Amino acid sequence: MEQMKALVIDDESIVLDSVSRILKDDNFKVDTSLSGLEGLTRAVEGPYDIVLTDLRMPDLGGMRVLRDIKRAKPSLPVVMITGYGSVKTAVQAMKLGAAEYIQKPFSPEELSAAVKSALHLAATHPPDEQGLIHKAEVLRVLEKAGRDPLLVSNMLSYGADALDEFNLSGPEKLAILTGDIHWIEQHAGPLTAIQRKWLEQRLSAEIW
Repeated sequence: MEQMKALVIDDESIVLDSVSRILKDDNFKVDTSLSGLEGLTRAVEGPYDIVLTDLRMPDLGGMRVLRDIKRAKPSLPVVMITGYGSVKTAVQAMKLGAAEYIQKPFSPEELSAAVKSALHLAATHPPDEQGLIHKAEVLRVLEKAGRDPLLVSNMLSYGADALDEFNLSGPEKLAILTGDIHWIEQHAGPLTAIQRKWLEQRLSAEIW
């Protein structure tokens, strides 16, 4: 049986070392990256079977890493690595395309179980459609977000849960929640100033 290959992205060397050791004991080939941006590039370009990424990194957060990996490789499972204070966001990430999450500090058994679960999910469930499916609904959300401070507050506090009332796919929610102006305009055409308001605010916010 061919050895599986994993990529681990985290800005802490101690976490990379720990995860690498556990995965190697489970017979994985392991590459690591201390940078979210570099890790994303390697994930998209390399032949990986699974990616594990930290949620909070200084150059590129885990939610954007998740978003762009799934755009390029919808079937590639992504496991989020999170600290205690970010568990709520990690749960949100699973609603938006992540296969599993693991909370630091973790035991070898917990990490191995999360990886096994993520690989099983990828093998048994088709990936989410990554295109813009609900154009009118996305624009309706952006229009509302540009005029409704309560919706903005809820999205900042509750993430994907704040968008449950709207008919949106996971990738569409992730695009809205990560302020992906370029992708939305690429598929929906130029946005108005009101429709761009939340997306621009999101890009400047120090969350996720």
